[in-house]
Amino acid sequence: MASCYVCGKQKVTGNNISHANNKTRRVIMPNLQRMRIMTDKGVRRQYVCTRCLRSGLVKKAI
Repeated sequence: MASCYVCGKQKVTGNNISHANNKTRRVIMPNLQRMRIMTDKGVRRQYVCTRCLRSGLVKKAI
């Protein structure tokens, strides 16, 4: 599984909890997008989460 290039966000495990309080494991996935971004090594394709995109932490390549 890929992680965010900027913040390192990746999948997290937790529980589904039913009304009867039965617990089963689940995986919570981040919203990652593969984008062309400017890095210190030039233009690269990296996975970036939408939170970092929306916050302006990433410079998109043209």
